[in-house]
Amino acid sequence: VQLQACGGGLVQAGGSLRLSCVAAGSIFSVFSGSTVDWYHQAPGKERELVARSTTDGTSTYGDSVKGRFTISRDNSRKTVWLRMNDLKPEDTGAYFCNLVNSYYNLHLWGQGTQVTVSS
Repeated sequence: VQLQACGGGLVQAGGSLRLSCVAAGSIFSVFSGSTVDWYHQAPGKERELVARSTTDGTSTYGDSVKGRFTISRDNSRKTVWLRMNDLKPEDTGAYFCNLVNSYYNLHLWGQGTQVTVSS
C-alpha cells in the first residue's frame, strides 16, 4: 500500500485548495478500517496534525485550521481529501497524509504536497 498525495500549489491569501490522498494498492476493508490524518510542516518547523478522519466518520481539526479546513473520505475510492479555504500565509508548507491501521499493523506516510500561500 502506498499513499499518493497531490493537489498542492501556489495560491493567494484567502484562496482555496483541495488536497487528495489516495491509498494505492489498498483494499476496501483495510482503508475503511484506517484512521487517516493530514499533517502540515511549515519551513523549519516540525510536522503538526491539522485534520483527522477516523473509521467511525469522526473528523477533528487543529485549532489553527478549525472553520477553514474540512477533511472528508470516500472509502470506496480509498481517498481522503482536505479542503482548505481562506488560506493564510502561515498555511504555507508541505502537507502529508498519514494512514494508521492497528489491526493490520500499518503506519504509512504519503510523499507530501507543497502549498504556498502568498500575501
